[in-house]
Amino acid sequence: MPTRIEGRLLLKDEAIAIVVSRFNDMITSRLLEGAVDTIRRHGGNEDLLTIVHVPGAFEIPLAADKLAHSGKYAAVICLGAVIAGQTTHDQYINNQVAGGIARASQSSGIPVLFGVLTCQSMEQAIDRAGGKAGNKGHEAALAAIEMIDVLKQIS
Repeated sequence: MPTRIEGRLLLKDEAIAIVVSRFNDMITSRLLEGAVDTIRRHGGNEDLLTIVHVPGAFEIPLAADKLAHSGKYAAVICLGAVIAGQTTHDQYINNQVAGGIARASQSSGIPVLFGVLTCQSMEQAIDRAGGKAGNKGHEAALAAIEMIDVLKQIS
């Protein structure tokens, strides 16, 4: 039989950081609520939760990288919302944010989760921040919880 490693969705005493963008706060506050609620429901201790607010999505990777390399956190969850406008500005932001978050995770060795919405409209963002498409903050928190356990098992 092969060895199978699967993450359990239960936190014990792990510290988690959440980086959340203030830009598009109507959306990002809902993502944050979803993430915090999920952490709480899966055994997380709110006293071990650190929430860092940054101006916009572009600033998320720097804060996430610093948190990930601090040695204080089992995971960092990144939440933001980039909504397309009349120019291609959103594409440049999205590419840099995604790459920066991935680099922070790979270089630190801890999960740094991508919970940044990249939507074509405000309606799409609302749908993904607790509307008919669920809450991507919740999903990013679940992924963080699972990856914390997977990495513990691998170690």
